[in-house]
Amino acid sequence: MGQPVVHWELWSENPSDVADFYRTVFDWEIRTIPQMDYHLVEKEENGIGGGIMQPQKGPWPGNMAMYIDVDDLAKFRQRILDAGGQIIVEEQDVPGVGSLSLFADPDGRVMGMWKR
Repeated sequence: MGQPVVHWELWSENPSDVADFYRTVFDWEIRTIPQMDYHLVEKEENGIGGGIMQPQKGPWPGNMAMYIDVDDLAKFRQRILDAGGQIIVEEQDVPGVGSLSLFADPDGRVMGMWKR
């Protein structure tokens, strides 16, 4: 087995707004660490923790891909639209495995949702 992913970061010009977006849509617990100007996304029981921050030096790669597990793609697509995001791919089946949907957050970062 290779090394597992143990942390991720989203780089944003407006990290507070992006933290609010993910908190609103997915109910993520996000703790702000003011002295570091960092938004720490708490690790869930079966998940991977991460962070949201503004890059101090660049250039930084712009986007990161990951899929977020959801129980109802349509419900979360609506929540994304309500919170200021965009839907890129409504729904696409992966035969015998599940379904996915792609969306863009307020920074234009494309992310995915996965339903088993």
